[in-house]
Amino acid sequence: MLVLEFKVRAKKHQYTAIDEAIRTAQFIQNKCLLYWMDNKEINKYDLNKYCRVLAHDFDFANRLNSQARQSSAERAWSAISRFYDNCKKKVPGKKGYPVFKKNCRSVEYKTTGWQLDKQTRKAITFTDKKSIGRLRLVGSHDLHFYPVESIKRVRLVRKADGYYCQFILSVDLKIDTEPTGKAIGLDVGLES
Repeated sequence: MLVLEFKVRAKKHQYTAIDEAIRTAQFIQNKCLLYWMDNKEINKYDLNKYCRVLAHDFDFANRLNSQARQSSAERAWSAISRFYDNCKKKVPGKKGYPVFKKNCRSVEYKTTGWQLDKQTRKAITFTDKKSIGRLRLVGSHDLHFYPVESIKRVRLVRKADGYYCQFILSVDLKIDTEPTGKAIGLDVGLES
C-alpha cells in the first residue's frame, strides 16, 4: 500500500461541507460502537447493515456516500476486534476497550463517491450529497504514473495547517537487487 497526500484548495463553503462529512463519519462510528455495546453478539457485517438503518433514520447520514458510511463502521469494528484480540492474548494491563470518538479528523471514501479529473489529475470531485464538489489538489506527486483502478480509498483529512486529500494505492513495488560481493568501509573521522 502506498499513500499519496495532497493539500486541498477550496472555497469556504466547501471546507464547511468537509467538516460536516467528518462529523457525520464520527457520528456513524460512535453509533456503531453503541450498537455493539448493546448487542455483544454482532459481527462486522451487522455493523455494515446498521449503516443502512442509520441512513434511513437520519437525513444527514443519508447524504454521506454509502461506502463512506461503511468505512466508518469498519473503523468501529477495527477497534472492537483489536479489543477482542487483546483479550484472547491475555495482554497484561489495559485491554483497549473501544471508546467513543470525540475529535475525528477524517472521512474515508472507498471506490465510489469521488471522481478524479481525467486529464490533469490535479482536481477531485466528490459526488455525494454533502455538496463538497470539486477540490483542487496541490502537491508534487504525479497521479498519472498510477492507474485510477489502483486507488482503493480516498481520505479527506483535517490537520492544523489545513485540509488534505490522501490517496491509498494498491501498488506492488519490487526492487530487484543483486549483491556485488564487494564491501567497502568508510572512516569519517568522528571522535565520539
